[in-house]
Amino acid sequence: MKKMLPESELARDERFVRSKIEDRIFDPRGPKLATRNTGPAMMATDRPAAAERSRSLMHGIFVGEIQALEGAGRTCFDFDDDEAPFQLKLDMARQCWDESRHCEISIKLGDHLGTEIGEYTESTFLYAAACNPDPVMRLTGVNRALEGLAIDVFNTMREFGKESTDPVLEFCEDWMLADEVTHVKMGSDWLRRLTEKDPERRERALEFQRTVDKIFNLGGFRGEQEENPVQLARRFRELAGFTDEENDSLSKLAAESTEEARQMSELLAGNN
Repeated sequence: MKKMLPESELARDERFVRSKIEDRIFDPRGPKLATRNTGPAMMATDRPAAAERSRSLMHGIFVGEIQALEGAGRTCFDFDDDEAPFQLKLDMARQCWDESRHCEISIKLGDHLGTEIGEYTESTFLYAAACNPDPVMRLTGVNRALEGLAIDVFNTMREFGKESTDPVLEFCEDWMLADEVTHVKMGSDWLRRLTEKDPERRERALEFQRTVDKIFNLGGFRGEQEENPVQLARRFRELAGFTDEENDSLSKLAAESTEEARQMSELLAGNN
């Protein structure tokens, strides 16, 4: 089997439509069905766009789980034991099992919410982050940044399920949230272990994490303000190994992304 498989060679059937990450900053539906932009708003039942946004998020979760499964599997295979210890590969194998279960849950939740596979587009940025040739970069880019985002998304969807009195959505999101905390915690622990004697490598990895976090704020998609659809889940991030300083930094980064998106929207509106 080929090592370091590029994202262009991922196996997908005709239902899946690819989009670029920049296409999703202002419309998370991407170019396939992007007929209107509902604008950013916290997930709440009194929001007109809440139902559609929940379906879009659910589909995004589904394709993210596929790529998380693929990425963890590649980490098990791509590296020799001197690059990635056997115990790390064992943790990644455990994560593959979890992600497989999450894929099945997400498909059923999509059916529950009335969403078909391929109704929204797929960006393969998560898998691209999992292709980094340095296993430590993969741990920060995927397990800490993107799985950290999954903590925020699952907690937001769990709260939305509770508010909308949907016990199926609430229970499933709560179940997957517990797994994501474990995945992020594994990334946090292994980051410290693998860079214990190499602080420069640790800082490079954390800088890669910050880059991924900034991209996946998606112009205000995640943050702690009223207009952010996905709210930062500080308590669960603490359980996963994030410090208060890290959470504060991420919150500041998210606020900057929200302001940049607002300014860009005003600029675009002025040019139309």
